Amino acid sequence: MDRTIYMDYQATTPCDKRVLEQMLPYFCEKFGNPHSSSHSMGREAKLAVEHARQQIAKLINASDSESIVFTSGATESNNLALQGVVRFYGDRANRSKIIVSNIEHKCVLETCYTLAKDGGFELIYAPVEKNGLVDLNFLDEHIDEKTLLVSVMAVNNEIGTIQPIDAISAMCRQRGVLFHCDAAQAVGKIPVDASMVDLMSISGHKIYGPKGIGALYVRRKPRLRLSPIFYGGGQERGVRSGTLATPLCVGIGAACELAGKEMADENARLNRFKEFFITQIMQNLEKTYLNGDPDKRIPGCLNFSFEGVEGEAIMLGLPDLCISSGSACTSEILEPSYVLRAVSAREDLAHSSVRIGLGRFTTEEEVKYAVGRIIEVVTRLRSMSPLWR
Repeated sequence: MDRTIYMDYQATTPCDKRVLEQMLPYFCEKFGNPHSSSHSMGREAKLAVEHARQQIAKLINASDSESIVFTSGATESNNLALQGVVRFYGDRANRSKIIVSNIEHKCVLETCYTLAKDGGFELIYAPVEKNGLVDLNFLDEHIDEKTLLVSVMAVNNEIGTIQPIDAISAMCRQRGVLFHCDAAQAVGKIPVDASMVDLMSISGHKIYGPKGIGALYVRRKPRLRLSPIFYGGGQERGVRSGTLATPLCVGIGAACELAGKEMADENARLNRFKEFFITQIMQNLEKTYLNGDPDKRIPGCLNFSFEGVEGEAIMLGLPDLCISSGSACTSEILEPSYVLRAVSAREDLAHSSVRIGLGRFTTEEEVKYAVGRIIEVVTRLRSMSPLWR
């Protein structure tokens, strides 16, 4: 092809032009401050923000749009959820244990590590099975009366596995434990149900919305309280201060509405691409492994380990494809992915992986071209590899 093909949809997605069209008036024409209710332009902006809140709530099946708190992205949402709960309930609840899966996003793992180190909490890492699904027996054994919070992501950003959120929710509720879910890779791709969790983190730029905007669902009935992590004018009901960026709020709301309407058709198309990709790669490249559960996964995230070659070498050999070797947040680190180390029995396979992300604007022509190029490059690299020989 005479152009670069984008296949890194877990790192970010292009802003859908239909979303951008709805955002544009709020930059220059309808530019009022949504917190300035004393005049019509401020009220106009506030109405747009509240409509976006309703669009998000509908997509995640939240019963109350006031449970949606706008943030700058999923990283802030995760920090606000985790720090906010620990700061508010840590001493009141007389609970001192936090449990997270060992393949959570870095912003969850590092936040929990810091809370444990600085606040004297016990941090438990729940392991995952070889298919990338969290060990439910481990959780059942370790969630007890001393546990304040459990945090498990809905979909993993590297291997695409869909976690059993309903089963984890049942364990937590049975024991009166708060449950946070990082749903940045799930919302808009699979149906999610906010009623199953106490806190849910959402990202705008993972669902064809703008960067710089996210949301946190915070349960309201019974009301869940959070301590803010920074202070100011007391916006977002005192949980998250700062003037809301109306265009970005409009953008994430519009992206959620589009995702709700198109999710089923989009998944059907991506499932066809996924099956073709997996079949062709496995049939033409021996000793290749699909990381993550073969069935319980979103269709747009494929992660392969190619025995005998380095993942970095594969990417260097494919300048015409935008693919990655793991999470975008750690892509400059040459160590093997901690997610793949958690699911793989062999260190070399963690080094030999690449992630392919398919999405809304991926075409059948691009999929066929990418498959051919990957087979070509891996075959050539193996022919030169002493590890393979």
